[in-house]
Amino acid sequence: MAKIKKQDALDYHSSGKPGKIEVIPTKPYASQRDLSLAYSPGVAEPCLRIAEDKEDVYKYTSKGNLVAVISNGTAVLGLGDIGPEASKPVMEGKGLLFKIFADIDVFDIEVDASDPELFIQTVKAIAPTFGGINLEDIKAPEAFEIERRLKEELDIPIMHDDQHGTAIISAAALLNALEIAKKKIEKVKIVVSGAGASALSCAKLYHRLGAKLENIYMFDSKGLIYQGRDNLDSNKEYFAKHKKDVPFEEAFKKADVFLGLSRAGLVSKDMIKAMAKDPIVFALANPEPEIPYKEATSVRKDIIMATGRSDHPNQVNNVLGFPFIFRGAMDVRATGINEEMKLAAVKAIADLAKESIPEEVIEAYGEKNISFGREQIIPKPLDPRLIYHVAPAVAKAAMDSGVAKNPIKDFEKYETELKKRLGLENKLIRNITEKAQRSPKRVVFAEADNIKILKAAQTASEEGVAHPILLGKTNVIKGLIEEYSLEFHEVEIIDPKADSEKDRRREYGLKFFEKRMRKGVTEFEAIQIMRERNHFGAMMVEMGEADAMITGISRNYRDVVRPAIQTVGLQKDMTKVAGMYILDTKRGPMFLADTTLNFDPSAEDIAEITSNVAKTIRKFKVTPRVALLSYSNFGSSTGEDARKMGKAAEILREKDPNLIVDGEVQANFALNNELMNEKFAFSTLSNKRVNTLIFPNLSSGNIAYKLLQEMTDGDAIGPVLVGLKKSIHVLQMGSSVREIINMVKIAVVDAQNK
Repeated sequence: MAKIKKQDALDYHSSGKPGKIEVIPTKPYASQRDLSLAYSPGVAEPCLRIAEDKEDVYKYTSKGNLVAVISNGTAVLGLGDIGPEASKPVMEGKGLLFKIFADIDVFDIEVDASDPELFIQTVKAIAPTFGGINLEDIKAPEAFEIERRLKEELDIPIMHDDQHGTAIISAAALLNALEIAKKKIEKVKIVVSGAGASALSCAKLYHRLGAKLENIYMFDSKGLIYQGRDNLDSNKEYFAKHKKDVPFEEAFKKADVFLGLSRAGLVSKDMIKAMAKDPIVFALANPEPEIPYKEATSVRKDIIMATGRSDHPNQVNNVLGFPFIFRGAMDVRATGINEEMKLAAVKAIADLAKESIPEEVIEAYGEKNISFGREQIIPKPLDPRLIYHVAPAVAKAAMDSGVAKNPIKDFEKYETELKKRLGLENKLIRNITEKAQRSPKRVVFAEADNIKILKAAQTASEEGVAHPILLGKTNVIKGLIEEYSLEFHEVEIIDPKADSEKDRRREYGLKFFEKRMRKGVTEFEAIQIMRERNHFGAMMVEMGEADAMITGISRNYRDVVRPAIQTVGLQKDMTKVAGMYILDTKRGPMFLADTTLNFDPSAEDIAEITSNVAKTIRKFKVTPRVALLSYSNFGSSTGEDARKMGKAAEILREKDPNLIVDGEVQANFALNNELMNEKFAFSTLSNKRVNTLIFPNLSSGNIAYKLLQEMTDGDAIGPVLVGLKKSIHVLQMGSSVREIINMVKIAVVDAQNK
């Protein structure tokens, strides 16, 4: 993981609208009638219904999909008791995770109440607002009593994730690790470092799974918790089963399992060496584990190890659990989260790790293969199957244990709803980022004298997605780097006009002359043109001295596309280059083409562009479902544009029968399944979620994507050049740093594919 600078973190939280989450309306509000329905007098009707039957609050309000993330700021991450205001960024972050992983809305509530009783009464008083409560960052031992009381006195799902999240995920990992090691949980010796809320909850859950209390050696900052030790609270007393004190190092002898939830540096190589055969080591202290991964694995080849870090195998990450546990609990309107539901989540997570890994997950992590074993004992956090494996398991456990007030009748339909709820494919940018990080490429930034480009290059380098090559005047670039306090670990700066590049200009020029000598270019002109950065950068890619190029933030689009086409050329059997935009929307990624290059393509051109776009989309592990747009629906109007889109559809059906494509069709029908099914059920796009829009000409495509880009909040990537032999991509003028970084990631993945 790239090192996060203090200022970057502050800028992330403060730029634009401060914070990370917001509230948006879910109903129309454009007219006076809408407002009258939303508030007075229309709002009186649902109020009266709810007054008659409180359960109707789930029918007429957002309660059923609303979780409170509540803290008093007494135990914030590793920062300690920093107060409720200082805890708010963490609570907003938790809200963001709930939304992106399980489509659960969140209000974060920071309560100025360190007294447990005041905190309990405050939460009880606001509980009618919410369908579930996630307690967060509350110090032990108060956290235990707070959760216990709230669960007893309220009838909605409540969970202190600091306690139970890590317990559930690590328990799933433990079951699978024991299976690989061929050990029985009731026989293993377990050493636990830490006795806070999380460690105690983990040990209790392991006990429920079969671990013997007398085989659990729990250490806090004062040493082993044993019988007769002074000042043990009831939670620690539960694990005081040993008659005498044992040194921490001594406990590792013949231990089968180590669970660390304490701090870095507590465990040595010798301790790991002393453990039993096939030792299971869960070093979960953050940000640095109790023993570094490389140190532990260097002394025991038979080790099965997990950490809390994303840069090592087997990341124990709470996001594998809490979004989906609340999703399942709230979808059946459970009156609580009980032990049966937690154990169901454990089993579902453990079982998922054993299933064949989807190709898109393997691609996202840049691996050739991922399968159940010592380095895959729990699923990857980005595995899209988690929501429809864990949530149904939790929901069913709630039903079986008698706490579900709204049981699910059709689990197959429920699974489909869960997939649709997230769009699942809207994780495209995240997956592209992961893939780029696995095999970063050399990327030429042709306009490195632009501060946005430099900031994007620095971020791309820090995120580990690219090795930047900066083109421009060396003194200007270095001056900007110093002025804006940018940091590059290693970066190559090249001035194509410098005398030091004379030989390379000649080499590139002669190569370019070979390509263009029958296109009116002389040898002298070819060498001279290499002083221009777009030609020089494109030739670096062509000659294999770079893998990709990014340009265009300050130049006319066609002026920067032309050198790319002239230098690297088109892919085999292609006659057209097209521009494709990607919009990351709630319904998933939308691919739009051609939006930038071809003024008035023929039916044959449209078919070729569509085919090339579909191939590109498939490389992102997304199935293209293509609508060829027009003002006409399947012959309803006559006109040249309508006829050519219909003809293009015919060509495509013959050329690529497996491609989901139809047209000509109006945009509203393409994007609205109900309209399509009502009027044109015969269409190939009926009951399909269209994700690719092909436009009849440049005018319509360019206008449409710019309107959508300005009117939606989703990320925009593009224009992605489709059809070039090598990875060269052109930015739109005025791109933001974020948009440039997204394009760099696309360029890197494109280079990997090519």
